[in-house]
Amino acid sequence: MEPTKNLCAQIPESLHAKIREQQEAKGQTLSQYMTAILTEHFEKEEIKRMDTATRTIAFQVPEEMFQEMKQYLKKHNLKQKEFIMGLIQQALTDDADTASLESKE
Repeated sequence: MEPTKNLCAQIPESLHAKIREQQEAKGQTLSQYMTAILTEHFEKEEIKRMDTATRTIAFQVPEEMFQEMKQYLKKHNLKQKEFIMGLIQQALTDDADTASLESKE
């Protein structure tokens, strides 16, 4: 686990109340909730900076599979994007290796 540092900032009371309400509704500690919010913010910023030569892939999976994947990601400290991209890259590499072997025969 990565070491942590304290971050303190004055915010309007109304915003504080909204944050606490959502944090409690999610059953997270304030640290967990703020980490999730800030991580999401910076991931969105990263997406905005991405090259326009990228494409979005979206698909639905059964809830049970989704929960299993989330547990796997947490266990292996992976992001969903890097996990899925790794699977795609592995399949493409395997396919290229198979094609190479078939062409030698």
